[in-house]
Amino acid sequence: MDFPLTAAAVPRLDLRDSCPSTNSELADLVRTGEPPAYTTVLTFTQTAGRGRLGRTWVAPPGSAAAISVLLVLPDGIAPDLAGWLPLAAGLAMAETVAAVLPDRVVGLKWPNDVLVGDRKISGILADLVRPGRVVLGAGLNVSIASADLPVPTATSLAIEGAAIDSGLGDRMVSGYLIRLREEHDALVACGFDAGRSGLAERVARRSATLGREVRVELPDGSEFTGTATGLDATGRLRVRTASGERVVSAGDVRHVRGSRGLVG
Repeated sequence: MDFPLTAAAVPRLDLRDSCPSTNSELADLVRTGEPPAYTTVLTFTQTAGRGRLGRTWVAPPGSAAAISVLLVLPDGIAPDLAGWLPLAAGLAMAETVAAVLPDRVVGLKWPNDVLVGDRKISGILADLVRPGRVVLGAGLNVSIASADLPVPTATSLAIEGAAIDSGLGDRMVSGYLIRLREEHDALVACGFDAGRSGLAERVARRSATLGREVRVELPDGSEFTGTATGLDATGRLRVRTASGERVVSAGDVRHVRGSRGLVG
């Protein structure tokens, strides 16, 4: 594999023919050494990928990018502000996908999915490996055919009509990493104030969740429904319910069919 654009975008690129999990591989590098910020592990054949809440992430060999990048947090940043990192990554991926699918509606589903229409093309997973060191993983379905989709609610660049050529993977991964670095650098420059950096507004514009009726499934097994109205200062989701506003920091958010978001 040859990824010159990606190699030029980061200080260190570890390109693997295959590996169990890029997040685990990068986390091991962080625990045993001091790799520079934005060190990236990349493969198109991940054999034991993880999604949020312990789910598996599976794709046929060679058909999906698994990308993990190291983000270094400034000293003194409140840990809850790291909640903006998956949103920054989701936004970076959504913008990268939208650039090659200009005729599709590409949205960011809180907190970590990129959708084309209502179908998932990418997911994000953040792991705090040690204080100040976050490994941010992203999966992107590139050439998966309809018959090989892990679930019927997924999609890929190929299914959506993107031109698949030998350089597409390099262009997509490098575009994502460049956009992610820009968002993270802006956050750092503004003391992780997503309002001042503009991240909060950009996420809201790209959101497929805000303005929609949602069902929220919490980690303890309980759930509730309401209208997603906005994000708070740490990136948590605000939901208006019949009994008042609730703020969600973790859980599955499902869009109620037929409702409409603020932004496509």
